[in-house]
Amino acid sequence: MRRLLLLLGLLLLQQACCFEFVIDGEWEEDVSDMRDHRERHKRAILTSEEEEDFEAVRGEDITVKSYKVESRITSRFAHTTVRSSVVNSGSKAQSIGFNVQIPKRAFITNFTMNVNGIIFVGSVKEKTVARNLYAQARARGKAAGIVRANSQDMETFKTEVHVPPGSNIEFELHYQEMMHRRLGFYEHSLFLQPGRLVPQFQVDVYIFEPKGISMVETPNTLGEQFVQNIKVTSTKEKAHIVFKPNLQQQRKCDNCTGSAIDGIFTVRYDVTRDGNAGELQVSDGHFVQFFAPSNLSPLPKNIVFVIDVSGSMWGVKMKQTVEAMQAILEDLTIDDHFSIIDFNHNVRCWNEELVAGSSIQIADAKRYVQDIKPNGGTNINEALLRAVQMLVKASNQGLIDPRSVSMIILVSDGDPTVGEIKLGTIQKNVKRVMREEFSLFSLGIGFDVDYDFLERIAMENRGMAQRIYANHDAAEQLRAFYSQVSSPLLRMIQVQFPEDSVSDVTQNRFDKYFSGSELVVAGKVKPSESNTLTSFTTARAARMDVTFETEGDFTELDTELAKQQHSFTGFARQMWAYITVKQLISERALAPTAVKKRKITQRIMALAVEHQFVTPLTALLVESEDTNERLLADSPRDPKHGCCSGAGFGGGSTSTLNPVNVVYQAPPWVQMTTNAPPSQAVKGSEEYALPPTVNLVDNDPHFIVHLPSSNMDVCFNIDSAPGHILNLVTDTGTGLVVNGQLVGSKQAHKGKLSTYFGTISVYYQPDGVSLTVGTDSISMTDGQRNHSFTWGTTAKISQDGVRISIVKNSHVSIMINNNIHVMVLLHRVWTKNPVSVDFLGVYIPNDNQYSPLVHGMIGQFSREPEVSVHDMHEGMDPLKKEATMEVKGNTLLVTRGWQKDYRRDKRLGSSIYCWFIHNSGKGFIDGHYTDYIVPHLNSFLQAH
Repeated sequence: MRRLLLLLGLLLLQQACCFEFVIDGEWEEDVSDMRDHRERHKRAILTSEEEEDFEAVRGEDITVKSYKVESRITSRFAHTTVRSSVVNSGSKAQSIGFNVQIPKRAFITNFTMNVNGIIFVGSVKEKTVARNLYAQARARGKAAGIVRANSQDMETFKTEVHVPPGSNIEFELHYQEMMHRRLGFYEHSLFLQPGRLVPQFQVDVYIFEPKGISMVETPNTLGEQFVQNIKVTSTKEKAHIVFKPNLQQQRKCDNCTGSAIDGIFTVRYDVTRDGNAGELQVSDGHFVQFFAPSNLSPLPKNIVFVIDVSGSMWGVKMKQTVEAMQAILEDLTIDDHFSIIDFNHNVRCWNEELVAGSSIQIADAKRYVQDIKPNGGTNINEALLRAVQMLVKASNQGLIDPRSVSMIILVSDGDPTVGEIKLGTIQKNVKRVMREEFSLFSLGIGFDVDYDFLERIAMENRGMAQRIYANHDAAEQLRAFYSQVSSPLLRMIQVQFPEDSVSDVTQNRFDKYFSGSELVVAGKVKPSESNTLTSFTTARAARMDVTFETEGDFTELDTELAKQQHSFTGFARQMWAYITVKQLISERALAPTAVKKRKITQRIMALAVEHQFVTPLTALLVESEDTNERLLADSPRDPKHGCCSGAGFGGGSTSTLNPVNVVYQAPPWVQMTTNAPPSQAVKGSEEYALPPTVNLVDNDPHFIVHLPSSNMDVCFNIDSAPGHILNLVTDTGTGLVVNGQLVGSKQAHKGKLSTYFGTISVYYQPDGVSLTVGTDSISMTDGQRNHSFTWGTTAKISQDGVRISIVKNSHVSIMINNNIHVMVLLHRVWTKNPVSVDFLGVYIPNDNQYSPLVHGMIGQFSREPEVSVHDMHEGMDPLKKEATMEVKGNTLLVTRGWQKDYRRDKRLGSSIYCWFIHNSGKGFIDGHYTDYIVPHLNSFLQAH
């Protein structure tokens, strides 16, 4: 645990004010990659230090008047302020400490202090600049302070100020962090350990999410005593969580003087998502793209578990690891492949090759793990190289699905002691043999392990590291980590933008995306005549390629933020800087040359100073208002050149921050869409342009059949019952089926219950692909894998010979083998409409290239019948002429009328004049309309 320790000795005399400072320690210099026994011994010492009792405010005879914490979370970015007011109520001068535990991923942005009216205000400066100012203050005998950064993880900020009796001190610390999504939710943690009763104790967490909050909860992490003291109020977009126990409620017992508040106050929440395309927010000249798709079928996994079984793992560590592995192995499926390597001074393999996750293999692997007996040394190098060789062999033999995810999961509790023990050499060895499609995840158990090494080797190989605390909960920690990587949904993800629309984009290419996580890309928006920014996210899913399109309005969010009392208006700018600095720190740890490292260092320092982040390369200079007194709050240096990964969970690219292919180029089979006005659903050049005249079914349901040779349109209605499935196209020659299921109106109108198509199914048998379009969602399956999309998504999907384009809240286009096209149009009605329901329209071109076997209610007209119309005369309705039609050997009385084509105007439609066939198309369609009723959405029409 790294501690930021700000030591300030203050002697305030009655006659005059002067400052005398006690300096603890010297500036720490950079260290090389080579560690010795002293550093490892220090890790053990720090472990014991972390177990000391923690108090937010320290002092023997003091009164803590107030302790308040406020977090403002806007679009997953949190700004937290911790304030405390303290009085030295004793009779002697004493040191008073102000301690704050902050999340490891957070950046301190400011610290201010008011000591008896003398106000110290912080500002972040480059560390060398801050040191010089600090040295100048010391040389002049002015106030000066120093921070000791002497531990592994920046978690604790500590301040001490020595004041005379009666002194009033006010502390205020600010820090910022980005919320990371894990297992389907964001978690905001506040460390609450006041150490004493506080008259004014209050925690406020304000959440504002523009797209809406889907859930918010406060797990019982402080104990049953405080469950009733936590109040949560929420609306669609906002939530306020307040924790405000009074003095009596804070007590450990009715007569106790100690505080029962001692733990982590946790808020979990998730946001509302319109669809899989993600959320693009534009604010203050910056953008943030959030990408967290769901309802996609998981990719197969190839996993090699590499388990440390050296002597140091004996006892609870091994017991918890075995317990976790039993559950993890049980989670594997038949589509997954795996093996197990355990190592001490030797390396053993449960199986020399990857095997399928069958029940027999899993049972055998569980027995193997159960029988492990820890002993001996630690040969990490050979174990990891053997794991890579196993994946390489499986890949070369074609045993690995090209779309699967291959990973190594290392579990270890110590440094190497056998074989290659130089960490830098091990890192290079692994990097040399790893393939781009492989990832390494490192789990470090306890504090004897060099966590920075595990983090570097994981980051360099498209993975991440996590510390596992060696206690009774270790098995659950291991299982929780595995849950995060157990369901990969996408690979090779890229987020791109139109040319000259953005700049300074953070990492926009990711190796993989795991279910329940989130990928985040941020950048600056260039000036544009357009009022919207568009992003394109391309990825590979199980058996299919996808492209999601998202739009963000330039001014909408800023207007909304201005109305919010507790939002963080500068979130986008700070989030961009936060992600950029985190990624640069990760890059710096892996910099191949000193020159490269210096350049990255300069970028980090410039950004950190501009955005006021205390990083390993900057310091917080705290000055009194007249700058005569200075304190220096120095962030922990990076002792082993390692730091937290800024890429977020989901597997990052190890390339530089300069993004690859920021400019979106559509796949060759897609033409760019032309954004249409809201009143026009489909206009101009679209993905698969339909000809002006088509066969269609729309409204309740009206069929319009275009006869090209006769240049004539013929209409008919079908009066069937809700729930019936009508076959529109059956082509056993190409293996195509298009069916539609009817849904009824909410109630009868003028004694008649109208029916509409509520579901359309397109099934292509050769590829086994079925697309089911409903009014709520669009689902796709190939018999083994299921994927689901909402109408809030704009996406392009390609699988084998089937290509699908979804335009948000408008329509779905399906192209099969480039020669058969079907479009489904969405109609939304007012939700409170007492009669009508949402429904679908179907548009099918005449030039679809079916086989000669095609039939169906629309398919039959690919062979155009001979039609003649004569004896036109006035009808009962003077506006509608009547005539006689000769078709298929039948003589029919037809009426001249019109129906609607809604492709270009979904609200009013375009009128198409046609001859109307009465009696559900009898005489015009083959047989009776009931002949076209099929049992299932993917059923072919049987020959009669």
